[in-house]
Amino acid sequence: MNEVLEKIQKIGIVPVVALHRAEDAKPLAKALCLGGLPCAEVTFRTEAAEESIRIMREEFPDMLIGAGTVLTTEQVDLAVKAGAEFIVSPGFNRKVVEHCVKKGIAVTPGTSGPSDVEQAIELGLDVVKFFPAETAGGLKMIKSMSAPYTNMKFMPTGGISASNLNEYLAFPKILACGGSWMVKSELVDKGEFDEITRLTKEAIKLMLGLEILHVQFPKRDEKSGKVVEILDDLLSFGEERKVVTISANYLDRAKNYLEFRGLEFDLDSVEYQDGKMLSIALKDETAGYTILFVQK
Repeated sequence: MNEVLEKIQKIGIVPVVALHRAEDAKPLAKALCLGGLPCAEVTFRTEAAEESIRIMREEFPDMLIGAGTVLTTEQVDLAVKAGAEFIVSPGFNRKVVEHCVKKGIAVTPGTSGPSDVEQAIELGLDVVKFFPAETAGGLKMIKSMSAPYTNMKFMPTGGISASNLNEYLAFPKILACGGSWMVKSELVDKGEFDEITRLTKEAIKLMLGLEILHVQFPKRDEKSGKVVEILDDLLSFGEERKVVTISANYLDRAKNYLEFRGLEFDLDSVEYQDGKMLSIALKDETAGYTILFVQK
C-alpha cells in the first residue's frame, strides 16, 4: 500500500473540507491539529482550494493534506504543486487515475459498484473511495461488494457521521472514513474554529473508545492509604507491579494519536498476533505506574 494511504489508515478519519475563503485555511488547519486530526481533504469545489492547500502546507508542514473532488489532470497538477499529498475523486475517472499512477501520486477514485473496483484493480490500486456511501448502500453494500476483492480496501465518504463512524471502521476492509460533520461549511464561514476543535476531539474519543480496564496496585504498605488497604483485602493485589491497563477500539490508531500528542511508546513491549498489534506500553512510567494499552 502507498505510504500516504498507510498514514491515512493510522489516522482513521479524513476531514473533508470546503473552503470558500483562503484566509480560513490556517485557522481551520490549526483547529484540526489541536483536535488531534492533522489531516484534511480540501475539495476543489471552490476557487479557494488551491491557495488553501498551499497555506496549510506552508503553515503546517507535518499535516497530511490532500485534494478532493478532483475531476481533471490539470487539477491534479495544481493540487500537487500547492502541496497536496493525495488525490480523491468522486467517481472513477480513468484519465485522472492513470495520470496519478504514472506520477506516483496516491489516488483514491470514487467507486459505487464492482465494475469501478475492477477498473481500479486493473490500474494497480488497492484502495478506493466508496461514494456516496450511505446513499449507495452503506456498509452492507461494501461488505457484499468487497467479498471477491480480497486485497481491496475502501474509504467510504458521504453520510458518515458520529452515529455510524465506528460501525464502518469496525469492518477490516475499511481503510478510513471521510467526513465533514466536524468541519461543516457554516462553522468555517462563521469562524467557529473552537467548535471545530471540540467536535474533532469528540470524533477522536468516539473512534478510539479508550476505557480503563483495570488498575493493579502495589503491595500494601503504610503509604498506600486506606483505599488501597480495603481494596487489597478484597482483591488481593499482592506483589503485582503498578499497572494501568487501557483498552482501545483500534490500538494502532490510538498509538498514532498519542504519538502525535507527544507520548512515546516502548517498542520492545509490543505484542502481536497474526500481524495485529495486541498490546503496547508507554515508554516511561507515570507516577510509578506502567501504562499499558491493549486492543479490545
